[in-house]
Amino acid sequence: MTDDRRSSIESTVNTAGGQLYSREMRCPECGFDSSRVIDSRPSEEGVAIRRRRECESCSVRFTTYERIEISRRVRKRNGVIEPFDASKLTAGLRAALAERPVPDTAIDEIVRAIEARLFSGSVPVESSAIGAVVLEQLKEIDTVAYLRFASVYEDFEGAEDFEHALAELGEAIEVTD
Repeated sequence: MTDDRRSSIESTVNTAGGQLYSREMRCPECGFDSSRVIDSRPSEEGVAIRRRRECESCSVRFTTYERIEISRRVRKRNGVIEPFDASKLTAGLRAALAERPVPDTAIDEIVRAIEARLFSGSVPVESSAIGAVVLEQLKEIDTVAYLRFASVYEDFEGAEDFEHALAELGEAIEVTD
């Protein structure tokens, strides 16, 4: 596995008598470092594996999730490449959607949709592609939030820029109605 595809998968080691054991998963109750996997199934639309475990010391049952962590990188407008930070995207969406009748779950869904759509490999994603998808998503959810985000993302300089964005928004609304 390359550096770009660092894995956060826990190490499930021995299979004895058909049972999976992990020597590195500590029990949240007693801290014992060995547990037995009782059930394992896909989760989060196939992106993770959910495992039900039982501590071999105190018999407490607990759930763990196993995910592959791909190094997600963004190429900024100035050419600098940096790690993708979902919290920055979330903060920008929260600012655009401030005091709008949109649930917080919608923000999480947008962030997940962007990650799934744009970050499929280890190649850096252009920040402009992220911004374009955000605008596309906001256009469908809330026009005020769309204008707020567009004014920052597209660096509006005056009323004419807002008028142009409103005209585009009006055309898009007419086409979909």
